[in-house]
Amino acid sequence: MGLGLAAAAGFRVFVPLLAAAIAAKTGVLELSPGFSWLATTPAIAALAIATLLEIGAYAVPWIDQLLDVIATPTALVAGMLAAASVVVDLPPLVKWSVVLIAGGAAGITQGASVLTRFKSTTLTGGVGNPVVSTMELIGAVLTSVLAIFLPLVALLAVVLSLVLVTRKVGRLAFGRRAARAIAPPSAPPGSGPPRIPRGGR
Repeated sequence: MGLGLAAAAGFRVFVPLLAAAIAAKTGVLELSPGFSWLATTPAIAALAIATLLEIGAYAVPWIDQLLDVIATPTALVAGMLAAASVVVDLPPLVKWSVVLIAGGAAGITQGASVLTRFKSTTLTGGVGNPVVSTMELIGAVLTSVLAIFLPLVALLAVVLSLVLVTRKVGRLAFGRRAARAIAPPSAPPGSGPPRIPRGGR
């Protein structure tokens, strides 16, 4: 559950925290000791306002690029916070190890979102960014719901997503280097095979 909520924080920072708060408020979710404040009415109201502001800001091209600079480190903290709020009945060492892994999951998800938005900006001049933002919002909501109600399914989805993202980033980072290393050096102009004039030997 913690890893699922953390991965959702990579799509939208406040959505998984709001989902966990509402689930705890309605008695669906048990919070870790020290996180009971998350289920209070003021916390839910603050998270709801922050979620709406985040959704609206990401719907504006170019502003979403600026938000990524802030959201990337914030997603790590939110992912760790979301995981810590639901990890119960574990030894401290195991708990905080899971929390650190959850922060990494949030970072990888956020990194994939940043790369997708950058590609959209490059290809469409920012026109396609609202579509990317909408898909990210859907991903955040679905991942959060799965993490709360079907945590094993959410864990499987997160693992598969992380594997796919890691492979894709690896191809982008190392595939071009390998292609450059294998490609033969370009021949300078005029260095091709000699041309034999007609009638000559």
